[in-house]
Amino acid sequence: MTDVADARAELVALCDRGITWHTDLPRWATDAAARRPAAVLVLFGVLDDLPARAGGPADRDTTAPAARVARDLDVLLLRRASTLGSHPGQIAFPGGRIEEADDGPIAGALREAAEETGVDPADVEPLGTLAPLPVPVSNHLVTPVPAWWTRPSAVAAVDHDESVEVFRVPVADLLDPDNRGNTEMTFGGTVYRGPAFTVGGRVVWGFTALVLARMFDELGWAEPWNADRIVERDDLSQ
Repeated sequence: MTDVADARAELVALCDRGITWHTDLPRWATDAAARRPAAVLVLFGVLDDLPARAGGPADRDTTAPAARVARDLDVLLLRRASTLGSHPGQIAFPGGRIEEADDGPIAGALREAAEETGVDPADVEPLGTLAPLPVPVSNHLVTPVPAWWTRPSAVAAVDHDESVEVFRVPVADLLDPDNRGNTEMTFGGTVYRGPAFTVGGRVVWGFTALVLARMFDELGWAEPWNADRIVERDDLSQ
């Protein structure tokens, strides 16, 4: 089993060697030429010494079978406000558009995460960046920034016009085959499938699920799961 120290080292190695997203979207959807640059913080850590919110340590099943990663390894996520013009109500990483004042995607991801969740950038160690991924719905080219939480700090939804909840999800729960499946969406009349996770009554899908699923595969953390299971998307169930 990967312990938390190994997890950090494996994340660093992943950033060093890079990643290919293997999307099967049409070329018009993946063309990066006209996309606006953005970045998200994929923040891992061990947060058991902080009070838990829904989906946090208190919700964990301590009797569950051993996972491929330590059960106290978490990733930080949030739910976007339902009034936003793009990706309303979806589970997402903290992040947003890179501004001119930002010194690249790492600075942009840290700034956005602080604005959205209250996380202190001084407590976060960026581990590198992954290849940017086009998101056609919002017309962004998004760079994931894997990071490690060196000193836990309280987090919450800071601006409810942007996000309505902030929470930590045990990585072992995301890897549980019972919590994995695919969602379906249509581009240009063609139905495409994408990864999804169902944890704590929430559905993680779209860009966020794609990044997590590919990272888990590349890290060797993923367990066999039923790819024929179809999960209803949040935007269809709300």
